[in-house]
Amino acid sequence: MIGNLKPLEIILIIAVILLLFGAKKLPDMARSLGKSARILKSEAKAMKKDDAAAATPTTETVADPTPPPSTTARTIQAAPGDVTSSRPVNEPKPTTQA
Repeated sequence: MIGNLKPLEIILIIAVILLLFGAKKLPDMARSLGKSARILKSEAKAMKKDDAAAATPTTETVADPTPPPSTTARTIQAAPGDVTSSRPVNEPKPTTQA
């Protein structure tokens, strides 16, 4: 369906998008979409590394002195260069009382 669009239809779609969102918001939207894509890509890589590490059997029988990973706070890494959005994963949610 998208491959059947003619140039006039594409220009009309772009004009409607510009009218709806405005020229000032489009760069911000594209920037946030790019950041989201980078975060998603880095999380997918981390999940693949975690799966690969879990799939390899360990032959050690000696107790490991480090605490289990569930007790340490794991952080979600932001896109390269964006360190302000890193946050702990197991962060307790604040409760509101009425």
